Amino acid sequence: MGGVPSTPRLGGGARPEETAEYLITAFFAEKSFPLVSDYWQKLLELPLDLRWPSDRVLEACRLFAMNNCSTRHLAKILVHLAWCLQECVSDSGLASPASSKALNALYIVSVFLKNLIENAKTDNFEVLYLLLDETEPIPNNFSKGENVENLVMYSTLNFIAKVDVSPETYLLHHELLNFMVIAMSTQLLSGPSPGLNDAHPFIDAAMDQESSLVDSVVCKLLLNYTIHPRVPLNSSFYTILSERNQPVLRRVGFAAANLMLLPFNYLVSSTGDASRSPLAEISLNVLLILSHYHKCISVDYAKDKSDNDSSESLTKEDTYFSENPFCKAVGNVRDIEYNRITIEGDAQSDPLARLPFASLFDTLGMCLTNETSVLLLYSLVHGNSSFLEYVLVRTDLDTLLMPMLETLYNAPRRTSNHIYMVLIIFLILSQDSSFNASIHKLMLTNVPWYQERLLHHTSLGSLMIIILIRTVKYNLSKLRDVYLHTNCLATLANMAPHVHRLSAYASQQLVSLFDMLSRKYNKLAEVKNDKKNMQDDNLKEESLSEDPSAELHLYTDFLRLVLEILNAILTYALPRNPEVVYAIMHRQEVFLPFKNHPRFNELLENIYTVLDFFNSRMDAHKTDDEWSVEKVLQVIINNCRSWRGEGMKMFMQLRFTYEQESHPEEFFMPYVWQLILSRSGYPFNPSSINLFPVPVQDINDGFEEEAAKEDSLQV
Repeated sequence: MGGVPSTPRLGGGARPEETAEYLITAFFAEKSFPLVSDYWQKLLELPLDLRWPSDRVLEACRLFAMNNCSTRHLAKILVHLAWCLQECVSDSGLASPASSKALNALYIVSVFLKNLIENAKTDNFEVLYLLLDETEPIPNNFSKGENVENLVMYSTLNFIAKVDVSPETYLLHHELLNFMVIAMSTQLLSGPSPGLNDAHPFIDAAMDQESSLVDSVVCKLLLNYTIHPRVPLNSSFYTILSERNQPVLRRVGFAAANLMLLPFNYLVSSTGDASRSPLAEISLNVLLILSHYHKCISVDYAKDKSDNDSSESLTKEDTYFSENPFCKAVGNVRDIEYNRITIEGDAQSDPLARLPFASLFDTLGMCLTNETSVLLLYSLVHGNSSFLEYVLVRTDLDTLLMPMLETLYNAPRRTSNHIYMVLIIFLILSQDSSFNASIHKLMLTNVPWYQERLLHHTSLGSLMIIILIRTVKYNLSKLRDVYLHTNCLATLANMAPHVHRLSAYASQQLVSLFDMLSRKYNKLAEVKNDKKNMQDDNLKEESLSEDPSAELHLYTDFLRLVLEILNAILTYALPRNPEVVYAIMHRQEVFLPFKNHPRFNELLENIYTVLDFFNSRMDAHKTDDEWSVEKVLQVIINNCRSWRGEGMKMFMQLRFTYEQESHPEEFFMPYVWQLILSRSGYPFNPSSINLFPVPVQDINDGFEEEAAKEDSLQV
């Protein structure tokens, strides 16, 4: 199989299948074809319509890995791909022979490059052999020593930036982005913490491009996501993807390497989901990979990088991460509508990429059930102040908030990272007082996915408080995650001074949260005082920490924070929240055990000032009938008007802000790839992954079983 026929039938008498057979076989065989050979034109011009079984493709990949070190065919076909893309840009993306050649090059490269990366024994990727043999003849438009990965990444990014998506270019755009995911998957073989010796030739080449090109690429990827371009079924795209006409390397099976070229039944979903856009999804994946990549660099530039032992001994303080131009470009994107109202001179000189924020906002609202879209929203509200400001002035915040609140409501069916990202977004938004005020003005007619009770004519702010409290309660019983607790309570604390007409149910849940935390606190206090057996199984199951004293301290802080939240509402917003007063009066006994507690007494003084005021008004109110909820609430409403806050101690308003960890790459780089592997249908050999822990069963099942299931790795 590995040898090339000595007398290949390339003439007019050869059947097309035999010609393709020869050309493909020659690609992974021992004979090296120079960059200037007409072999490459024949290979890329011929329709690839063979059908090989997966075992034959795997054998071809094995032979290619063995011979590429001498033939350098990977580097050569990448150079030809770059030239084809440059010609496509010159043709303005119109259908041309160059487009077909670029697609054929992508099909071939994707199979063999992915196999090389997956089976690399080290993470320096010398096995790619991207340097051409200097003794071979080269054409005039290619200089000796030219960086192949830089050439192909520049050409790829330049095509994405300059050629618009159309029915004629859709497939090429899609396959280029798939190729980029494969080329950048070298990250999967490195550890979770980027090191000085990590080598990622293709993504590093992308980072070295001019800022103007990077800005244009980021803008185009975001535009692809925003517009959600559909598969052009009424064009040649359909013919290329039809089952009867699939190319050989598109039918190699998941076990062989799965080109990342999506099968027809994925592109045209049998479920009839009209909102799905493969190009939008892969554009978002590529953008997330590019914008969250970080390259580790030594502080000492004079240090000999070849000294591996010395390099590995460097601490984080001895290294830093180079600036990511794609991350910077995401942060610099501006609203195209704002550009229209600037003066003409400024608009012409403005180098920043611009997008329709209104369309991006709407698309995010439709896609936030997707975890990758949540990560994009986080990247924008955290890194792009202009987009954050745009979000905060929108009057339809439910467009973004409702899908994320539903995510928290369905927390048992979501990943912990998904929940974290939603909570961080809420915390970032709650830092703005106008946001906290506006969410209470937006009324919801109903909340169909909330099953515990009917929620009619509830404000968005009330629903947000209900869901955050529900998340805390779920965390207490299931996850027991201190970080999650802290984020929920911090967001509630930011919202508290601006609460307006909080619903009865939300008010009850707020007091119920204090009750639940207080009961847990009392249990821990009993354990600490040796009043309860420390081997109590129930307590051990519910513990956040193995140390009861440390956990008691945590719950002391949690209880104090809930009291701070109640204080902020009573101090700054009592007249507007009679339901909160009613809920506190109805459950006032839960506060009594803590009235003289040294950590809580000053905060409880305000609560008892409110209780004394309204209890006295209730006592003074003469009625011959029994008290009902409506009558009690009416007395509270009437007396809220005369409330002047006399005797209330003023505490400094709590204001929590989100700060990213000092080494965010250790979370985001593995997280992005976990999302891509688990949700986009991109299979990768589990035993090759070092970027994040892979479940043992995924490794034991093996890549062949993954192929049989035709399913992607679930991380």
